[in-house]
Amino acid sequence: MTSDEILDILEGMFPQAHCELLHQDPFQLLVAVVLSAQTTDAAVNQVTPALFAAYPDAFALANANVSDIERYIKRIGLYRSKARNIHALAESLVEQFDGQVPISMKDLTSLAGVGRKTANVVRSVAFDIPAFAVDTHVARISKRLGLAKVQDDVETVENKCKRKIKRERWNRAHHLFIFFGRYYCTARNPHCEGCPFVAICKKEKLEAYRKQHAQ
Repeated sequence: MTSDEILDILEGMFPQAHCELLHQDPFQLLVAVVLSAQTTDAAVNQVTPALFAAYPDAFALANANVSDIERYIKRIGLYRSKARNIHALAESLVEQFDGQVPISMKDLTSLAGVGRKTANVVRSVAFDIPAFAVDTHVARISKRLGLAKVQDDVETVENKCKRKIKRERWNRAHHLFIFFGRYYCTARNPHCEGCPFVAICKKEKLEAYRKQHAQ
């Protein structure tokens, strides 16, 4: 099954696939993605409205006390380190980029708490630049559907998918893989019965690899 065929099927299953992190501009998206590490988008969406009302831009967040930021996000995991990260991120935006979110991968990943995944999400969603962000859902789906090997690390998964998926479909593919992984092909108890990808699925192979390397 080609990548186009896979994506066409996923489009039929999840035509509404989109970035579920609530945001109104690139700054809010950047902060939300940093906060979403090891936390669900739904949990992040519960805390960001009040956070962004208090600190609507990089200048306001950079001038805040970390302890005050913590109060707004304490309901999500790793909130103390995330408060430090988004404060440092805001300071860097003010000092280096006049408070504006940069576009290049190099500039984005120079910011506190921003790795390739976060940078790719921002480039894709905020600036509509072709990018393929790999989070846990995307990595799992890419491997189960045979677009990457079970042993591949995150960057290898990204590079392989970018080679196999047409550039003009990278942004959309990211959201389709997330929705498929979040709502159908879940990490535990996936809906295998009736799945259109049973014939190509590498789930058993992936699980065997993980068990072997967990020992």
